[in-house]
Formats: sequence, C-alpha cells, structure tokens
Amino acid sequence: MAYELNSLLSRLVGFRLYSVQFVMDYVQLRFDGPTDETPVLTCDVLPTVTLAGERFSPAEANWAGALRGLIPQDVIATREETGIGIKVDFGAGSLQLHPSRDEVTGPEIAMLNGFGDRSWMVWRPGEDAFEDL
Repeated sequence: MAYELNSLLSRLVGFRLYSVQFVMDYVQLRFDGPTDETPVLTCDVLPTVTLAGERFSPAEANWAGALRGLIPQDVIATREETGIGIKVDFGAGSLQLHPSRDEVTGPEIAMLNGFGDRSWMVWRPGEDAFEDL
C-alpha cells in the first residue's frame, strides 16, 4: 500500500510541542495533546525554523533558541509535498525539513512515531515528499 502524503504528519494537528531534545547530530521534537499519544518527530537533518516572521537555519547562532521558542505552541497545520518536504506550522512560527543533497549525511531525513496505533513514517532522500533529492 502506497503512503499518502501528509496522512501521518497531519495527525500532529492539535498537539502541543512540549520538548525539544538536542542529541549530538539530530533533534527530537516531542508532542502531547488531545489524546494519550505522545508523538515524536526525530529530525536526522536539522530543520529550518521560522519564528515571529524571521527564518533561522541550523548554522545560525540563534537557531536553537528559535526552535525552543516553538514550545509550548500547538500544531495548527502540516504540509508534506515534493519541493517543500515536511512543514509543521505553529501559531507563531513553523519548522521545515527540506535539505539540500549536501545536508543529507545519512540514509534518513526524519522519522515520526509514537502514535497509539503504532503508525510511523520514515522519510528518506528520493522517496515521497523528498523525491526531488
């Protein structure tokens, strides 16, 4: 069965970002919210962040602060498509994963899991929303 773009990512709508965990060379975003589920978005490629209309890339000094600035906002929309990659919108900002080929250093870009029905998704270069990489 083929994966339908945004079908799993869109389940984050209504969830609150409550934790950002920086782990050596990746970041984990943890959500809680309207159900007992606790989804986790693991970003093996670091996302760009837009906060209060200003865009921050992972190479910038204020990037980590901008990412933390999305706590404790609720997800209001998600988007997943070729040319955009993954985008998660919050009330005052967003995060987006759409790396260049040079920024992809491993086999995976991101993974979303932690739903009660054990649904999960792994995004890889050349597949689904990242078929342009």
